Amino acid sequence: MLNFTANLSLLFTEVALIDRFKAAKQAGFNAVEIQFPYELSAAAIKGKLDEYDLKLVLFNVDAADLLQGGEGLACVPEKCDQFRRAVAQTVEYAELLKPEAINVLPGRCLDKSRLEHYLGTFKENLCFAIETFSPLGIKTVFEAVNTHDMPGFIVHSESQMLSVLAQLNRPELFMQYDIYHMQMMGEEPEKFIAEHADKIGHIQFADCPGRGQPGTGRIDFDRMFSVIEKSGYSGWIGAEYKPVGTTLESLDWLTPYAST
Repeated sequence: MLNFTANLSLLFTEVALIDRFKAAKQAGFNAVEIQFPYELSAAAIKGKLDEYDLKLVLFNVDAADLLQGGEGLACVPEKCDQFRRAVAQTVEYAELLKPEAINVLPGRCLDKSRLEHYLGTFKENLCFAIETFSPLGIKTVFEAVNTHDMPGFIVHSESQMLSVLAQLNRPELFMQYDIYHMQMMGEEPEKFIAEHADKIGHIQFADCPGRGQPGTGRIDFDRMFSVIEKSGYSGWIGAEYKPVGTTLESLDWLTPYAST
């Protein structure tokens, strides 16, 4: 049994964020995720989750300027205090919304001569996040992002994710595995998920190239979902794609899995 979430940052953008909870429920989702929920109050989000009987599975620690081309927060040595303030904000939301996982985006290094320093800072900040979220019963995840869409992203491969896990050796830390990003990097998502499902705390997907819904690119999602189902992975799978057409028109892939 596969359990899907709607990423409300990319899906149902035909309406305002506050109205996407209703849209997701009406489309057949029982759970949602949000990249950065902070434009809404935690209380407003909680009200919508309760109204539509939805679970908020995951959201990210704020990443400052990352989506605007900047380096983000988690890896930048000069921004450690700002990162800790972002984690404190995340806790305020997490205490009320009770997600299963919180994602820490590693960020970019735009000066290659400082890459090792940035990687070290990221690992230190990741440990701080783990120590903060673990007492709340929340697992910490981090993800690799492709360097075609985000040049300079410091974690961009399966091997790098495994290395971070091995170096930190924290049972509360897992990978967030994004099928689209890893396909863009030439990795083999089916093989990796089959071999490392126990180390994955959350999965996200979009077709590749283009980051649209299943059927718009070259990934065989019938086979991909079958691999996930057989892998032993029991977590959530986030639909984090940019719909070609309206969101409702993009959901044919969900029909076999929608709740009845």
